Amino acid sequence: MVECASQHDGDPVSSEGQLPQGMAEDTDVPQHEELEEVDHASEGEVELRGCSSICDPRMARFRFSSLIFMCLLGFGSYFSYDSPASLQDQIKDDMHVNTVQFASLYSLYSWPNVILSFLGGFLIDRLFGIRIGTIVFSAIVTASQFVYALGAFVDRFWVMQLARFLFGVGGESLAVAQNTYAVSWFKGKELNAVFGLTLSMARVGSTVNFLAMGPIYKAGTSVGDGTTALGITALAAAGTCVLSLVCALILCLLDKRRSSVLHISEAETGEKVKLSDVLTFPFSFWLICVICVTYYVAIFPFISLAKVFFMRKFDFDEASANGVSSIVYIISAVASPLLGLLVDITGRNIFWIFFAVLVTLGCHVLLAFTFLNPFIAMSILGLAYSLLASSLWPMVSLVIPENQLGSAYGMMQSIQNLGLALINMLAGYIVDANGYLILEMSYIIWLCVALVSTVVIWVVDNKGTGYLMMSPSQRKTYDVALEEVEGKEKEPVGHVNEVFEVKE
Repeated sequence: MVECASQHDGDPVSSEGQLPQGMAEDTDVPQHEELEEVDHASEGEVELRGCSSICDPRMARFRFSSLIFMCLLGFGSYFSYDSPASLQDQIKDDMHVNTVQFASLYSLYSWPNVILSFLGGFLIDRLFGIRIGTIVFSAIVTASQFVYALGAFVDRFWVMQLARFLFGVGGESLAVAQNTYAVSWFKGKELNAVFGLTLSMARVGSTVNFLAMGPIYKAGTSVGDGTTALGITALAAAGTCVLSLVCALILCLLDKRRSSVLHISEAETGEKVKLSDVLTFPFSFWLICVICVTYYVAIFPFISLAKVFFMRKFDFDEASANGVSSIVYIISAVASPLLGLLVDITGRNIFWIFFAVLVTLGCHVLLAFTFLNPFIAMSILGLAYSLLASSLWPMVSLVIPENQLGSAYGMMQSIQNLGLALINMLAGYIVDANGYLILEMSYIIWLCVALVSTVVIWVVDNKGTGYLMMSPSQRKTYDVALEEVEGKEKEPVGHVNEVFEVKE
């Protein structure tokens, strides 16, 4: 279903009414049907006549204008996802729960996505399409956040837990839809930078959450008790989800216009996607999934509990602890697009992943075993996290066929959420039983696994085509040569075993 605009940019019908490129002039078509095609083309030109480049899907300005809404699509989801972390003490005190129960607000988000992230991608590929799927998932996120607020108002923690479960049903599937949108519109152009930019805006949502929730809660206490204040903060988060839902609706209209003008059929992907296709994914894809899960369990569960860690170990007040916790997201918001551009220019994704994991490991060592101001380690961690995200997620499109990307990203999200669900539960238990030092040591172990997995994928890629360590110019040369040899579109590099040496 995912289709690249660049495949069609060269085939618009001309203003003189010529047939599209590739249609033979002697095609056996009745004269009146040929005239209808000319009239249809003329109508398309009339529709675009007088239209500025910002509303012409054939122009780059249209894509980049639409990118604004693509970025805002994840703003509300990320804002709401991190809202419990910024109010950890308040939730534990007002709802009378321990750390394990508090951590369930994150594990319950992850559990449904062990399955639903893959099904979300599968539904995008086979049933909904990007447009309807994005609207459905965004609506689920918005509704569940309102339920979360209701649970706080009525002082029922189980309602808040249920809401987080429902939030998870839509949240990760929405992320899959956002990734699929990005690939559909920008593959072969500025994909790594776009991934960095969408991540940047999502992390702006997380940053604003950490900075705003405390003051909103404090203001809410002047209206009522603690549960009322929690409900007010949850409603504020729901407002950001409504904003993202509006962006989903706008993107639907923009993508429909793009398909109409460029003659791109949303459902035409070249072949049918089947659940059994997962079994055909190359070994390199599964290694990417291992890196994903072992790296991110040292980021999201850590940040969800970091506020109290900084207050206990470094004697920070609540505002300072929230500020330090948000540094990763602040740095990421600025650095992700720039580092994505760096990866676009240099390629060699595996090297950047290895470097990012190694730096992240060093940051956790500093936090665990030194009393150095955590601002330093968290700032470096923000850069490393941005670099990994900008190089890891786009790498999937280098090893998986375009028509299966929705399912591939869904599977990757599913495996990631399985790890997050288990580690969030384990993290709460470790904190209650053994404290934060042991928790930090567990993160270090997971990052070592990620580092080893990166080395393995480096070796596997080197024994094959070496595609993942090529520069963009090398990849272009390889793709052209492969098409000449096979006389068809290139297969995913994970399925290519021919020995082909590219010289820069």
